[in-house]
Amino acid sequence: MRILFLGNNWVGWQVMRWLREQNEQIIGIVLHPLHKRRYGDEIIRSAQIKPVHIFNGAQLRQPEVLQAIKALNPDIGLSVLFDYLLPPEFIEIFPSGIINLHPSYLPYNRGNYPNVWSIVEGTPSGVTLHYIDEGVDTGDIIAQKEVLVEPIDTGETLYRKLERESVRLFQEIWPLIKARRAPRIPQSNEAGTYHRTRDVESIDKIELDHTYTARDLINILRARTFPPYSGAYFIDHGRKVYLRLQLLYEEDVRGAEK
Repeated sequence: MRILFLGNNWVGWQVMRWLREQNEQIIGIVLHPLHKRRYGDEIIRSAQIKPVHIFNGAQLRQPEVLQAIKALNPDIGLSVLFDYLLPPEFIEIFPSGIINLHPSYLPYNRGNYPNVWSIVEGTPSGVTLHYIDEGVDTGDIIAQKEVLVEPIDTGETLYRKLERESVRLFQEIWPLIKARRAPRIPQSNEAGTYHRTRDVESIDKIELDHTYTARDLINILRARTFPPYSGAYFIDHGRKVYLRLQLLYEEDVRGAEK
């Protein structure tokens, strides 16, 4: 299959590297602009393609960019932690569609920061491969795996779990996709949850005079513990004070005390 790859972050790099190890045909890549790009250099090195076939993900609505991608004659698009909504005229280019690797257990936590909201809202956590449609993470599901949220997980540790499981799921299911035998399981339009990037602002400020259950407060603080990102805070005498949690099982504490 002639693959156009849209990717970012460590997972994007690992998937690209694995595809190259399988001798898959990467005809072009789409990356975030430089200010949003993560592991872009690694993805480019792994892709081993001409600079002219590297596209800016913020420009996918421009006619000349669409025409250049169409001229590559791609069969399928692969989106891995790609953060731009794809326009219909772009989706229509691919005879076998565009498949997205999303770090949530759809239909829960469509959109951004699924690692945060699984902890805060107690929704299932996992990873999903699905077809892209005109919505946000609403396309038919190909395969998914649930990931356990442990009591000691933070936003960071859960994110790392989801990264590793995302790569495993892709490697396991890719042969079905390549053989054009991947299933299509429609998502319910009524089920699930959705969050935008800025939604975390509604939980980040801890109001010192408000009442929280211990569980809810701990879940907010641990969900937003992800150094070096700032996370949750309270304001005292006009100054922000940021909070991070360290969580340990009893046996780990006792082991450290010996």
